[in-house]
This record gives sequence, C-alpha cells and structure tokens, in this order.
Amino acid sequence: MADIHDSDLNASYERCRELHRRHGRTYYLATRLLPAWKRRHVHALYGFTRYADEIVDQTAVLSPEERATRLTAWSDRFVAGLHGEPVDDPLLPAVLHTIAVFDLDVADFSTFLRSMEMDLTIATYETYDDLLAYMEGSAAVIGTMMLPILGSATPAAAREPARELGLAFQLTNFIRDVAEDLERDRVYLPLADLSRFDLTPDDLRPGNPKVKPLIRYEVSRARGHYAAAAPGITMLDPASQACMRTAFALYAGILDEVESAGYDVFTRRATVPNRRRAAVAVRSLLTRTGTPVRVAA
Repeated sequence: MADIHDSDLNASYERCRELHRRHGRTYYLATRLLPAWKRRHVHALYGFTRYADEIVDQTAVLSPEERATRLTAWSDRFVAGLHGEPVDDPLLPAVLHTIAVFDLDVADFSTFLRSMEMDLTIATYETYDDLLAYMEGSAAVIGTMMLPILGSATPAAAREPARELGLAFQLTNFIRDVAEDLERDRVYLPLADLSRFDLTPDDLRPGNPKVKPLIRYEVSRARGHYAAAAPGITMLDPASQACMRTAFALYAGILDEVESAGYDVFTRRATVPNRRRAAVAVRSLLTRTGTPVRVAA
C-alpha cells in the first residue's frame, strides 16, 4: 500500500464519513452504534462504493463513454495504490488503509468494480439469476468486505449470512427505487418477473394496478434474503450486533413502508419515519447480545 501522511489519511476518512452521512442515512445511523474505532473503516467502504456508484449514475450529464473513462481512471488509481504507488485522491487513502488494516480480500473490490462496469452498458436483466450475477458484485461482496470489520468468532459460518444481507439490502433498494431507476433508463426487477405479471418496462408507471402484484412478489423475495441473513447477526462480535440489528430492521422496515403504501413505489419514496428509526436504534442497543433476530413472514 502507498505511504500516506496522517493528515491526508484523516482527511480521507472524514471525506468518506461525510459521503456516508449525506447519502446513506439509514446505514450511517446504524454505524453510529459501532465502537468508534470501527466506524471510520465502515465509512471508508461506503465511500468507495458510493463514489463508484455516483460515477456510473451520472446518466443525465455524462455519456456512457465519459462515465466509462472516469470509472476506469478511478479504478486504475485504486489498483496503483494497492501496489504501493502514491495516490492523489480524496477517498482512496482511507480505503487502502482499511484494506491493509483488516487484510480485506482485494478480489471483492474487483468484483464490485465489474458490477459497476455492467451498469454502464446493461439496463435490464432477463432473469433473477442474471440479476444475481450483477448483485454478486454490487451487494454480496459488500457483506464479505464488512465481515472482518464487524468481526466474528465464526467467520466461515457468518460469511453466507453476510452475503445474504447484502442481497437483501440491494433488492430492497431496487424495490424502493423503481421510479428513480426508470429515470436512468434502468429496470433492475427481472424481465421474467414482469412477464409473469403480464407487464413490460413500459407498464411500470404510476396508477397501473398490474404493478402491485409484481412489487408484492419482489417484497416476498427480499424477505427470503432477510430470513437467510438473520442467523448471521448473532455470529458477529457482541460490539457489532446492535449496529447490524439496526441496519437489518431499518432496511426491512423500508419493505414495511412499501407494503403500507399498497405496494405503490411511485407516489412517494418509501422511508422509515425518524421516530421509528430512533426507536429501532434504542431497542437494538438494549437487546441482549446473542438474541435471535425476528424476521417478518
């Protein structure tokens, strides 16, 4: 890893924290329940994933070619830093330092960047298996990146639940953000699922009653990922369990809000009310470590 001055490293961690605070409110709240020394490393991983995502999502202002050039240039700087070269970047010093501190698997970062490249050219996914191939990098590996930071006495057993939690969070985002993704000419819900309910991407619009069964189906699928992830919470270090209980409950709570809205994902963006968010965090702090996580049916 490249040598980094303390002042530059601290500034980089602060830049990642600020990105996390502004753009990842749910996860940022949960992260505040971690021991202070762990928080900045979670912020660093968030900053890495968020910055790459922002590059590929600038569909309104940059052409696919321009976005591809920027993503490649940033990925090249990241790889150069891994090989010990000086890095002139506001975010990467914190990322590289976190990788070194926890000996994170660099292959996970490469897999993530490959999924970001897919966003440059792929707008739809035919089947759920096809979508899972994308989510392997955009979601599952984030779970495995996080696991060494959260800590576990049984990391091999905790690995698959961590991956499932990443998938659960990602699919929750896809359900919540159908309208936002359409504005970028993307449909993440599998075309085979749309066809199952006699829909095409053009039918994903406000007021179409045929969309409701599709969203209900995807919510049920997401619940399945949460159920598979739930046993992993109690496998984490005791100091990390309140954080992940909170993240688990709040992201699953987005699905509750979608259900409460009658599976309408167009009229308003589903969010968990602030009062409930605070209550979930307090309840998680007061929950005895090792207590199993309950999952909605």
